[in-house]
Amino acid sequence: MATIEANYDGLVGLTHNYGGLSAGNLASARNTGQVSHPRQAALQGLAKMKFLADAGLVQGVLPPHERPFLPLLRNAGFTGSDAQVIESAATQAPALLKAASSSANMWAANAAIISPSADTSDGRMHASAANLVTMLHRSIEGPQTARALRAAFPDTNHFTIHEPLPAQDSFADEGAANHVRLCAEHGAPGVELFVHGREAGFTPELKFPARQTREANQALARRHGLNSNNVIFAAQSHTAIEAGAFHNDVVCVGAKTCLFFHENAFANTTATLEDIRRAANGRFEPQFVQVSAEDVPLRDAVTSYLFNSMLVEWPGEERLVLVAPAECRETPSVERYCEKLVSGNGPIGRIEFVDVRQSMRNGGGPACLRLRVVLTDAERAACNPDMLMNAALYTTLTRWVEKHYREELPPADLADPALLAEGHIALDKLCAILGLGSNFYPFQRG
Repeated sequence: MATIEANYDGLVGLTHNYGGLSAGNLASARNTGQVSHPRQAALQGLAKMKFLADAGLVQGVLPPHERPFLPLLRNAGFTGSDAQVIESAATQAPALLKAASSSANMWAANAAIISPSADTSDGRMHASAANLVTMLHRSIEGPQTARALRAAFPDTNHFTIHEPLPAQDSFADEGAANHVRLCAEHGAPGVELFVHGREAGFTPELKFPARQTREANQALARRHGLNSNNVIFAAQSHTAIEAGAFHNDVVCVGAKTCLFFHENAFANTTATLEDIRRAANGRFEPQFVQVSAEDVPLRDAVTSYLFNSMLVEWPGEERLVLVAPAECRETPSVERYCEKLVSGNGPIGRIEFVDVRQSMRNGGGPACLRLRVVLTDAERAACNPDMLMNAALYTTLTRWVEKHYREELPPADLADPALLAEGHIALDKLCAILGLGSNFYPFQRG
């Protein structure tokens, strides 16, 4: 039985904007209030998906959420028609309207943590939607994310989709952005590395929030039925968080036996690497590619998003390929390091650069846009085929974006009630395209 790693990318939403809502995300803060380009952003994301699908990788699509999210505004006391709610919020609580209009759900790396069937006690793939409680604009995503995962993976004989952990600070969970799986082969038992920024009840004195708790990671490992001998809980470096690595995937990425990371990624690098070797237990020999601060200063790693690249097993190639943001070529230290990286005989043999600049300006690179899902042949056959990228779906989604997305979205336009109506029309059409059913979104359920 063949087992592969698929990538499910979040489709950029119609309200993609630069709201500056994410504390600790330097790019988000830097571009606050700028005019965004939702159509271009969605087309850039689709182009990345098509690029990987054309290369022979399995590529899925996760739908955008309904935005603006009126239940948040109504629960905050705004009443009347939909238009009245939006207009009142724009006047009385513009920051809340920005939160309700966020398209951050496009970053599917935060959607959930996935444990493949090779790792779980019941032999099914387990996925837990993230609660994202640290940030208001993301805390509203969990239930709809769970619906999207159930739409993508509907067969309960193969897949178990969990609701988010309790929406409480002790269980703060930011999804796969703080999770790495290493293995000899995708279908063999692996080592799951869970990274946390803090422990429950303890708030480190940092200028930016530490978003993931150790307790959340422990709960996820338990509910997924993981073998404790194959699980590692490692602390993220506070130095990295202070530098703008709001998730561990800003300073670390891994695939197969390779862990590619900055020297400032972990609080205790030596102990973390030893724990990985111990958990691998001779099943495979981990390959560690540690990037020094001398080669790439931490600030350059964060601004270029070198480590927020996708590290993938490329069809027909022996070594892994790093799918990196184009910005890596515009940062001298990173460009030099990339040339050095692929010139040797290490596990990473080539770099492909992709343009996701609209996402990058909001603080999300190629890895942010995708959720990794390991699938056996039987599991792949049980997936929703309408959500798997191919030439026909790419053409259909491109036409859908070109028809329904605005070219520009100035911040003031979030107060335009027509934006909600446009979204409802577009998302209703998308349900038919991706086989989501007629009651997938809140507005369809009344």
